[in-house]
Amino acid sequence: MKQNNKNHILFRYGLIILAFILFSIGIVWKLFQTTIVDAAAWNERAHKELSRTTVIAPERGNILASNGNILACNLKVYDIKLDLRHNKVMKEANVPWAKIDSLADSLDYYFPRVKNLNQHRDTFKKYSWHTRLKKEFEKDPDKRPRALRLAAKKTLEDFNMIRNFPYLKDFKGSGYRIPVYKEEKNVRIYPYGKMAYRSIGRVNEHQSTGEFHGYSGLEKDLDTLLYGIPGLSKKVALTSGITNWVAQAPVRGFDIHTTIDIDLQDMLEEELYNICAESGAEWGTAILMEVATGEIKAISNIELLKDGTYGEALNRAVLPFEPGSVMKPISLMIAFEDGLVHSVYETIDCSPFQRTTDPHAPSVKNMKQVIEMSSNTGIARVIFRGYEKNPAAFHERLESIGFFEKMHSGIAGECTPRIRKLLPKDSRGNNITMTSRHLDLARQAYGYNTEIPPIYTLSVYNAIANGGRYVRPHLVSSLINEEGRDSVLPIDYIRDRICSEETAKKVKMCLRDVVWGEHGTARGVRDDRVEVVGKTGTAYPVEKGSYNLSKRRYAFAGFFPYDKPRYSCMALVLGPAGTSANRTSGQIVKNMAVKMFARGMLNNSSTFTANRVASQPVLCASEKYDPSKLISSLGITGARKAKAVAESDSAYLDIVPNVIGYDAPTAVKILERRGLIVQLKGTGRVVWQSLPKGAAARPGGKITLNLKV
Repeated sequence: MKQNNKNHILFRYGLIILAFILFSIGIVWKLFQTTIVDAAAWNERAHKELSRTTVIAPERGNILASNGNILACNLKVYDIKLDLRHNKVMKEANVPWAKIDSLADSLDYYFPRVKNLNQHRDTFKKYSWHTRLKKEFEKDPDKRPRALRLAAKKTLEDFNMIRNFPYLKDFKGSGYRIPVYKEEKNVRIYPYGKMAYRSIGRVNEHQSTGEFHGYSGLEKDLDTLLYGIPGLSKKVALTSGITNWVAQAPVRGFDIHTTIDIDLQDMLEEELYNICAESGAEWGTAILMEVATGEIKAISNIELLKDGTYGEALNRAVLPFEPGSVMKPISLMIAFEDGLVHSVYETIDCSPFQRTTDPHAPSVKNMKQVIEMSSNTGIARVIFRGYEKNPAAFHERLESIGFFEKMHSGIAGECTPRIRKLLPKDSRGNNITMTSRHLDLARQAYGYNTEIPPIYTLSVYNAIANGGRYVRPHLVSSLINEEGRDSVLPIDYIRDRICSEETAKKVKMCLRDVVWGEHGTARGVRDDRVEVVGKTGTAYPVEKGSYNLSKRRYAFAGFFPYDKPRYSCMALVLGPAGTSANRTSGQIVKNMAVKMFARGMLNNSSTFTANRVASQPVLCASEKYDPSKLISSLGITGARKAKAVAESDSAYLDIVPNVIGYDAPTAVKILERRGLIVQLKGTGRVVWQSLPKGAAARPGGKITLNLKV
């Protein structure tokens, strides 16, 4: 019996030994096959795996305002999610509803699924976290989601806050992986929202590569600088296994230091919006530039949306439009520079010719009057003195001053001016009559039959204000690398001079009379606090191949202050026919100048803000009223003082006077003296009154005044 058991045991051991021998043979064979027979294939596969590289996306550079404030930057955010099939959650199959209700309360308070739910109780109940969590926890544990998103694009602080919410804080000691986890994302944020939206631009993710690149504004135009240089990582074999190794570190993109001034940008956007809203305009664009440097301090574009509100629009500041009469000073500058005229007091016949008429008297005007009254025939006859025999030379003259060169301003979508060269033959080789070429030359001289982007028009006005130096408009002042080194870009000139200093001085004198002359087309732009000069221009838009006479584009280009220009500004507004550039785009430029003066931004030693007397008490009609003392207390001098005294001391106390342009205390006193009850809206000076000048002033009647700074 014992012998049989021994044999049985030996047989078992024999089988085990045989199995080990066969297993060892298998291992040896597999080793032989891998290292000898299939060595080439495995070596190729290993080489392929180890030579595989992965692109490391670089960090995109920031866009900064002139004072260093961030206009666009990167932010690391997290999507916070809850794994309802986590092993710790699965163990709690019957979770007390009190815990879930407490969690839902916290989520509804800090991270509601829909904003303003408390205003609609039924909606709140449908989209509350109570409803959502109850729905998920009532499911079979195996059918619950692994990634229930609790909040999107939140900070690390938000993640830690959610981890400490009721029910979730119970899992704190449950190991490395807990039910609440976060997924990291990089997003591009714009702290100032829609401010300078089109100029700063936006980024978009490329579908095939997953890279983020700019698709508008500076984000697009300077994308190669902002994006940086991608890095590379390789697979390397270490003792612990194959891992990623950074072979080439990514280089962070440059920070772009722009010329945008946050305060000026905010002011320009507000003024453009107000004027467009008041005039019922379809769209508007405006640019503010520093004369000496060409730095674009503010740029704004808005248009009327389908819902009746105004929002950011195409950057029309760099798109070509028929400019209208704002072209005339440019033509006159060329005439002065070419010696076609020599003095601002030199006269010219402005009688009709080349189908061009001049509704303004007198028929003979000097150069100041030609610009002041916006005479089409006058400016056309001046240009004809030098270019009548060769109309194509006018285009060549503009080309010689760099008018058709790319600005490279940093604004995406920039177009160049389109002015047809008036050759003897067209593109098909057909002859063009001299009469037709003369007509086109006349129209080009006063701003028709051409298309010029507002930024190009403004650049020439800026050069005139700058004594003839043709500085390049630009949005970028410096580049900052990842080491913090600031590379300041020098002032660049399209041409060292577009004209002589003497010519610039003559054109400036002509532009001054447009605003301050007796017959100036922009007399409404006057303001005693800061001397704005410039030129108005209007043009009908071309729609479906013909002019739409129900609309007009209203332009004003100019600079301020007149004696020592610091800023140039242009506004272009498309609005209904019936108004004027003087009352639309001209007011945008004027209001900007006044606001900048009020804030001491024009090198003025004392600001209008310091002179305002809003803190002084407003006298009631029953109180003793002394106009001369009031005027002296307000610090009003010169023409403003004479006007105020004449108005306030008028014997016509039974009619409503004109108080537009007055500060609030003065206007209230004048109107209360006539027994009117005054209601004020806004702050600053009067820009509108509900009762017109000359209306009957009935004691106890009400009048509303709208004020603006």
